[in-house]
Amino acid sequence: MSDRPRSVWYAFFALGLLLVGVGKPSLQAADTATEKPLNVLFLVSDDLRPELGCYGNTVIQSPHIDSLAKRGIVFERAYCQQAVCSPSRSSVMTGVRPDTNKVWNLTTHFRKAIPDVITLPQWFKEHGYVTRGLGKIYHGDLQDPPSWSAREPSASTKAGQPAGREFHTLVNRNETPETPIPLTKTNRGQAFRIANDPPNSGGESELADEAIESLQEFATASQPFFLAVGFRKPHLPFVCPKAYWDLYDPQKIPRATNRFLPRDAPDYALVERNEMWNYSGVPDTNDLPEEYARQLKHGYYACVSYMDAQLGRVLDELDRLELTDNTIVILWGDHGWKLGEHNRWCKHSNVEDDARAPLVISVPGMKHAGRSTKALVEFVDIYPTLVDLANLPLPEHLEGTSFRPVLDRPEETWKTAAFSQYPRTVNGRRLMGYSMRTDRYRFTRWVHIDDHTKVDAEELYDHQTDPQENQNVAGQAGYSELCETLRKQWLAGWQGAVPQTAAHP
Repeated sequence: MSDRPRSVWYAFFALGLLLVGVGKPSLQAADTATEKPLNVLFLVSDDLRPELGCYGNTVIQSPHIDSLAKRGIVFERAYCQQAVCSPSRSSVMTGVRPDTNKVWNLTTHFRKAIPDVITLPQWFKEHGYVTRGLGKIYHGDLQDPPSWSAREPSASTKAGQPAGREFHTLVNRNETPETPIPLTKTNRGQAFRIANDPPNSGGESELADEAIESLQEFATASQPFFLAVGFRKPHLPFVCPKAYWDLYDPQKIPRATNRFLPRDAPDYALVERNEMWNYSGVPDTNDLPEEYARQLKHGYYACVSYMDAQLGRVLDELDRLELTDNTIVILWGDHGWKLGEHNRWCKHSNVEDDARAPLVISVPGMKHAGRSTKALVEFVDIYPTLVDLANLPLPEHLEGTSFRPVLDRPEETWKTAAFSQYPRTVNGRRLMGYSMRTDRYRFTRWVHIDDHTKVDAEELYDHQTDPQENQNVAGQAGYSELCETLRKQWLAGWQGAVPQTAAHP
């Protein structure tokens, strides 16, 4: 298809606009799309929580993401469907929720349950786009060849993911050379290290290099592109060049203020140990020493800045090639990440710190660039939104809702709730915690996986009085009527939360 003249593709998309454009919101990008189809630059960062300058953090250094936010819209309340890599990413890419694609862990491929599903990039590919995935888009070895256009792999790419070399010389916090500890199946090396390498080096830099090369290739091609670039940082281990560590005074990095478990919550709501304890040197305790915890958070901040710098190189190339004015740019983090909140680290739960993640989108011609919105959205909405913005027809299988109208009206109340979930096995009981985030409350019901009518526990947090979710009030006197109201809303599920004015298949 790539050898067709550009005019043929533009005519194809103009016809598509006439067929599906009726009733679309008034986003100015639609006018641009009548001239030529919009490209998509699809950026994802692993374990990135909404701790960025554009989210109000005055300590962290994220200038390139902040610059993207100034020409886009920041979603302050965007929620993943399950706070761990593969379930979240599978939900985004298939446009359905974990209970539909049956991905609740890191080992199951979504095509086992829904073999014929058309993924987000696959849908764009079927509508004339060249699609390419670089870095971590799907989790680990769970790749999906139908998502991408045929391509000869580059030297730095294996199974759709850049190899990403290790940094040269690693040094400890005192900058004394130290031999890295060999990796094994149960030891992934140290949780945080400083790399004595140039700022633009390491795996994230190589990924940016390949993304830049792809943009240069696409700039002269006849087809529109859907380029997905998956940054691995700030995922553990917190290893990046020294320049990014030096951006911070560790004493000025704030520690979590709620370093205790939620009161009156079920003891399985947050796990004690997780992936971080697979790294060497992590103290064998839940109560990490003050200095060690501070170094961990310093490493996380440094890796955010490292990722931001490499992402910035990609955005700069988009500008240099004069593609920005014809490209939708979206950035999302696959889930949140605890940095000591509730005396826990990493993700793997339904709490706000894990379920909420950054989402920034920039669309050519948008009327409210630089704004933020408090509209409730879900990551499962990303698929229909991008399809909608590209003026393509919506596939019928989607379980999300296009939030394109929010780009026109950022102040609009949108969904009435966002839904997340997380499984637990507790003393032989296989449970699923289904969590509903409304404008004011987080309401979670822990039910038996094989029988949702069997409720093991409930959690209720009032974000008006308790934004950190420190006190479960589900069992307190005076909340029974509210709990009953929220149960009815919970039972209505995501279908009951779809806005009446939304475009939905």
